This record gives sequence, structure tokens and C-alpha cells, in this order.
Amino acid sequence: MKIKSYAYGQWIEGNGKPTQLLSAVTGEHIFDADSSGIDFNQMLEFGRTVGGVNIRKFTFHQRALMLKELAKFLTERKEIFYKLSYYTGATRTDSWLDIDGGIGTLFAFASKGRRELPNQTVYIDGGTEMLSKGGTFVGRHICVPLEGVAVHINAFNFPTWGMLEKFAPAFLAGMPCIIKPATSTSYVAQKVVEEILASKILPEGSLQIICGSVGDIFDHFTLQDVVTFTGSHSTGIKLRQHKNINENSVRFTMEADSLNCCVLGSDATPDSEEFSLFIKEVSRELVTKAGQRCTAIRRVIVPNNLVQDVIAALQKRLSGVVIGDPILEEVKMGPLVGKDQVKEVSARVKELSRSSEKVFESLVEYKRNGHSIEHGAFFRPTLLHCPNPFSATEPHDVEAFGPVSTVMGYATMDDAIELVRRGRGSLVGSFFSNNDDLSKKFALGIAPYHGRIMMVNRYSAKESTGHGSPMPQMVHGGPGRAGGGEELGGIRSVLHYMQRTALQGSPTALGKIYGEFTTGAETHSDGVHPFKKYFDDLQIGDSLLTKIRIITLEDIEKFADLSGDHFYAHMDDELARKSIFDRRVAHGYFILSAAAGLFVEPGFVPVMANYGLEGLRFIKPVYPDDTIQVRLTVKSTRPKEGEHQGIVEWDVIVFNQNNEHVAVYTLLTLVAKK
Repeated sequence: MKIKSYAYGQWIEGNGKPTQLLSAVTGEHIFDADSSGIDFNQMLEFGRTVGGVNIRKFTFHQRALMLKELAKFLTERKEIFYKLSYYTGATRTDSWLDIDGGIGTLFAFASKGRRELPNQTVYIDGGTEMLSKGGTFVGRHICVPLEGVAVHINAFNFPTWGMLEKFAPAFLAGMPCIIKPATSTSYVAQKVVEEILASKILPEGSLQIICGSVGDIFDHFTLQDVVTFTGSHSTGIKLRQHKNINENSVRFTMEADSLNCCVLGSDATPDSEEFSLFIKEVSRELVTKAGQRCTAIRRVIVPNNLVQDVIAALQKRLSGVVIGDPILEEVKMGPLVGKDQVKEVSARVKELSRSSEKVFESLVEYKRNGHSIEHGAFFRPTLLHCPNPFSATEPHDVEAFGPVSTVMGYATMDDAIELVRRGRGSLVGSFFSNNDDLSKKFALGIAPYHGRIMMVNRYSAKESTGHGSPMPQMVHGGPGRAGGGEELGGIRSVLHYMQRTALQGSPTALGKIYGEFTTGAETHSDGVHPFKKYFDDLQIGDSLLTKIRIITLEDIEKFADLSGDHFYAHMDDELARKSIFDRRVAHGYFILSAAAGLFVEPGFVPVMANYGLEGLRFIKPVYPDDTIQVRLTVKSTRPKEGEHQGIVEWDVIVFNQNNEHVAVYTLLTLVAKK
């Protein structure tokens, strides 16, 4: 069966010589992949002129809701993907990491998009910069979607997660995507895309897929396009050096396989909890996905006095790993993705053996399921020991992308850090220790060389997500050998697909562009208290100037009794003067309460609840007999999709009789829609 690509709104079956795709388990021919016949320039143009235009009609919140609906839709159909994932050699657990992990990433970005992004199409990056003395000329940064296509070139090991973890932030940012899965496992990604398109949840043109070669697509990239790559370092370097990538300064994000490490702290002993947790983690990472993970542990670094204990413990644990047909429940490790990968890993183990000795190779008989697996791509878990890691180069240069790890010893923490750094940049390093001082030294020592560091002790282990599991909220990527790229990390990854632009001008002009009141901008009032207006009727810049209130000594003392806050600066003139004040000063929280008393409308109004305060600063002290007055202005309005209410941000300035600001903050309220 020939799997089809989806380009410029139609499914296309290649018309050339196909690549045969084989089952990793049995070696049987299951699919053909062929992308010949696709006009790759037309594919990009379709994404730009149809997909991008359609996506950018929606706000961040509307896109986030689409991701949520898509995640729910795929969850209902995930068993379809599990059946196909079996052919890649994945066990049920392996497939869960790929399929459920990918869907979970959609849910995560859907949630973060609604909580952390505005319900509009422009993202404001940072606060207002005052560029003039009088405040009439200011600056601010905004981020807008790039108007090209995000092309995601993915690795074979995670056909679902690798696709969705890139698609989610790109779509949320406002960019259409072209997925290029690794050909060997493209049938899984293609089926997921087929279901996504069938759902009709996404705007037309949001998603296309290439099953086969990318042809001449690199020749047609423009400055508005983005390319992301996950795979081997050598392939990534070759793609990044493409003439068109350099000439057009096309954004290129690379996440490459690296020599990740797991380090045991010198405080551990063979009977300590951290030692047991360490052995469990290394063993699990060695066999999960048959060691075919970009985050897999390649270097096991332990104190010299524990080298033999660690080897013995790993030998014992790995001896019990059941290998074979991944459809069987008792099987914990399936085959590699294909015979070519078996040859590749075997060659790398041979290179590593120049300076390391093999101390374990599984000898268990493969579990079968009533059919032949002789032609499957199986490879036994292998453990090496490098006795001289400082004089050897292979453990720090050669990666066997399979169930292979090398144990090496260190004398001091400085030595351990040096060994880690010799990997020349990694995606993740982990440290098992119950000594927080050691953890601090280790983390700061390797941080410049790593995108993520996981530290585990007996307290965090139960809820730890694991060495090899990148989380949507945390950065995935790393410097040097790891590619120098960065993915995930919450909203940070959304901004990778946007252009940051500095705006300069008057506060009113800038606020008009990004839909937010900026201090110094024009305000307006129609005589109606803003709290009496429904969400639909509120306008940016609607403002209220309150009456004046005198703050008395009696007010301060009553608030002290009511709150229980009898801090000396509020209660004793002499002690207050020993601090930074001229005399007794009003409580900051009383000033907030008094300010609310000035601007709150007491009747039944569309304002439903106080949602919170942000950016609160007490700027000037308020003394007895000072007066306060409040300027309340609509800063921004954020409708809540599908709900009969919205969030209104109010710019609040409290000032005294000298027109000096004494407190500033942003008040958030829930306001009913009509």
C-alpha cells in the first residue's frame, strides 16, 4: 500500500519509484512511500496564501481552543495510531510516550495559550520604555506571526509526538505547517494528519504532509519561513548550510541527538535511595524505545568507588528485561526501527569498544508471538565500561543510537563536571544526589552545556517525569552537539514563530496598534461610571477620576486593629523616623482598600468579581492628613471565548495632594457581557 502526501488541499500519490517501508518486528513489507510528483513551491505558496491567511484571522485564544478540540478528537481515535505504531517496534509503553505524549502537548499549549496569551492577534513583549522626559514618546515591543510556512523535519523515533510538539506552538503563533516525518515511520504521522484533516477543526491550509523526499523545497524558502529539524547532528549541519537558508536568513532550529549523561552524586552509597533510583532510571532509559531517544542516557558517570557496584546493579536489572515482539504485554523492549539502524548501532559499538570493554549484553531469548521475527531489527541492550574516561575520546564523541550506554568513573565533583562537558553540548543531564550543595555545584557547572538538567533525590523521585521526557512547559534543546536550537518551553516556543518588532511613538498611537492603554495616552469619559458598563461597551481608555479622600491617623489605627498589622512604622513616630520615613505612615494595603472605596460602584453592576492585582508598587509614603485620589482607566479587554464574561484590566494610579504617584497597579475584574 502506497501512503499519500497531502499538499495544496489534496491527497497525492507519488508517481515514481517508492521507498519500501518494512515492519521493524518481522521485516515484512508493509507500506510504500513516494513524494515524487509534488510541486513543493506550490505547497509552500498554498501554506502562505491560504493556510496563513486563514489562521491569522483568529486570535490566540481561538487557536488555543482549536488545539484543545483537536486533542480531544485525537484522544478518541488513538487506538488507530497504536496499531500502526506497533510496526515501528514500539511497545505499548513506547507508543504511549509518542501518541499520548503528543496529544498531551496539544492540551498543554491549548491551556497555556488561553492563560498566558491575549485574546487578540498581537502579543505584547515586555513593558513600556520611556524614551522621552515628558513621556510623549515611548517604546514597546510586539510580536506578530511570520507570514510564511513552518516546515518541520522530524526524526523516526517519535512520529506523533515529534510532529505535534512542533505543530502546536507554530499554529498557536499563527503559522501553517508542513510536516516531513522520517520516511521509515511516516505511516504513523500520515494517519494522524489524515484524522486531523478529517476533523475539519483547523482552518484550511493549516497542515500539509510530505511522505518521502523533500525534493527541492529548500530552494523555495523565503525570509518569512521557518525550518525545524530533529535528527542526527551531521544531517542537521548539512541542511543548515543550504545556500537558500543562509541567503534569506531563514530561521532554522536544530535539535540533534547528543551524548546525554546521568551522574550519581558522591554522597550515594549502594544502600541509599538515590543509588536505587539511579539504577532504575539508567535501566529504564536504556530500554525505553529500544534506546532510540534523542534524550537517552549515553554516558553513566559515577564515583570511582561505586563503578563496580553500579555495573553489578545494572547487570542484574537489565538481565530481567524481556525483549521480543512488542505486542506481547510482558515484552519491555522491542526492536530498533529497521535493519539499517541495527548496522549503524553495531558500527558505533565497535568504535566505542576501542576504549571501553563490554560488561553486559543481554542473552535472553526473544519472546515470539506465533510468527517469525528472525527478520526483525532486534538489538540486545549493551553496557560498556570505560576505565580511562579522561584519556579516551570515543565515549564523548561517538553515539550509538540504540540500547547502549557507557559507564565511567570520577574522583571529584570537578572531574564529573569536566567529563560531562566533554560531550560538547547535550539535550539533558541528570543528577542523583541527596546533597543540595552537590546538586547546586553540578547544575551550575554543566548548565552552559545543557538545555535541561534534572535533579532527583528521595523527595522528588515519586513525581519526577523522568530524564528522557521533555515537558511542554520546559525548554527542549541544547547547545553545541545538541544542535543549538530550542523547542517547547511554554510560550517561549510560540515566539520562535513570530517577529519581534520595536514600536516607537506617542502612547496613544502605540496603544491603538496593540490594543492596550499605555500610561500617558489619551483617556476619555462619557460621564458613566465604567463599572456600570457591560464588557461589550467598554473601550480602551475609558477613565474615571475619583473624589478625594483625606487619610487620618484614626484611619491608620483602625486599620491596624482590623488587620492585626501593628508594624512599628504605622504605629510609632519615633521608630518610623529611625527607618526611612518622616513619621508614622499609612499601611500600603490600607491605601489599596481606600482607593477601592473611591472607585468601586456599590450597586449591582456588570462587574462580577475582582480577578487579581498585577504589578503593584508603592512609590511614595502616605502620611496622616495626606489626601489620595484615583485615576481608573480601562487598560485592556480580553473576551473569554464561549463564555458570557470577559477579563478587563484596569490601569490604577493612586496619587496624593502634590499629584505624586503613591501606588500603581493593574486591577483585573470579571465583567459580564450583554
